[in-house]
Amino acid sequence: MIEAVPAAVQVPVKDALAGPADASFAELAARRRGRLRRYLLANPRVMDVLVVLGYLVLVVPTAVESLGRGDWPVAVLLAAAAPVLLFRRSHPVRVAAAVGVLDLAVTCLHPWGSNVSAGLWFALYAVAVVRTRRFALAALALTTAPLVLLYLQLAVGPLDGRLPDMADRSPENFQLVASIAAGIGITLSNVIATGMGISVRQRREHEHEIAAWAARAQQLGSVTERNRIAREMHDIVAHSLTVMISLSDGAAVVLTKDPERAAGVLAELSRTGRTALADMRRVLGVLRDDAAGHAPREPLVAGDNLAKLLEGFRTAGLPLHYTHTGPSLPSDAAFQLTVYRIVQESLTNVLRYGRALSRVDVSIVRDGSLVTIDVADDGRGTGEPGSPAAGAHGRPDALEFLGTGQGIAGMRERARIYAGTVQAGRSGDAGWRVHAELNCIDDTATETRGNSGRRTTHTRSAGG
Repeated sequence: MIEAVPAAVQVPVKDALAGPADASFAELAARRRGRLRRYLLANPRVMDVLVVLGYLVLVVPTAVESLGRGDWPVAVLLAAAAPVLLFRRSHPVRVAAAVGVLDLAVTCLHPWGSNVSAGLWFALYAVAVVRTRRFALAALALTTAPLVLLYLQLAVGPLDGRLPDMADRSPENFQLVASIAAGIGITLSNVIATGMGISVRQRREHEHEIAAWAARAQQLGSVTERNRIAREMHDIVAHSLTVMISLSDGAAVVLTKDPERAAGVLAELSRTGRTALADMRRVLGVLRDDAAGHAPREPLVAGDNLAKLLEGFRTAGLPLHYTHTGPSLPSDAAFQLTVYRIVQESLTNVLRYGRALSRVDVSIVRDGSLVTIDVADDGRGTGEPGSPAAGAHGRPDALEFLGTGQGIAGMRERARIYAGTVQAGRSGDAGWRVHAELNCIDDTATETRGNSGRRTTHTRSAGG
């Protein structure tokens, strides 16, 4: 039986338009950061000021202690690192080098102060964020090694009265333990700061890669959608214009001989034009109204079913013989649309290029999940559909110039969606044949087993 394609069935996701996302990737990433982080990213100078204030908070105890002892160079060097850190974002490497020299000088003057290398933490972090991992590790080694060597020297040398309050009460190995602990502490803190910077850099690179992938996916989706719409427009326009031209020519011939038949032909001409106009509005409406969610998602099937399609070609003059063998087609509207378009394109080529036609056979056979479509005619001529010279059947009239050469390519694109193939070429000494094979989900497997492989056949013919 010929199954009508329900117009209200929704198109599956694979054939539906990809509507605009609710938010871009950048907007989603910004929402995930939170309000405070978004503000700091939008106002980097505020973040620079906060870094300087954090550094001053960390070194104030050491600076106050040094001033109390009259050791003012330590306080001056610690204060000098603060304005340098303001440029860590624009000149991270130079800032790291300058802060490294200042911290080394402070450590030489006051090695036992608290957080004397705090400026180096922020500088190494800034370098790791903007430079490669290898460069960041090299900067870590170059700035940390002098400090470690300094504490190694202190571990084996005299304290020189640097800890006067503990000179009499310190244990015998206090000098060694304190120096090793200080060296390890500075090394670990610098490693942590560098590691945090590398982690932030990797996360940002990952976000950039995802954003680039999203942009490529959107571009690919746009290209795919344009190709799909172009394929639909080709099927609608090529079929409708071919049928309408053939009908108008036929009406002109029979107008004086058989007015009643001419009226039927003109009615079919009008119906074909209105159907084509409705289909074109539906396709273009998706482009115009999809963002607002008002675009219809029904399958773009001219005439709503295969029976009307075949009847239209019969009215246009094709001697059609249609046969359906096996269970009905799957209920998937997209699959039925694919079958419809392949039959439509094949018959359009026959109508456009055929000459001296006496029979056109359309056969749809379903065997389990395999659906086979055959459209063959016995017209004369050589060439391929869409050729500007003679067409598939050598028809030398105006219809052949309607071809764009994209019909067979469009059928193959549709078939590939269902892991299928389309073959088109001359059939024997005369005629043209299109053979398509599609794979579908066998939603009638239970029915087939229950009926022991029963097949139904429906055949209808009409002369030209």
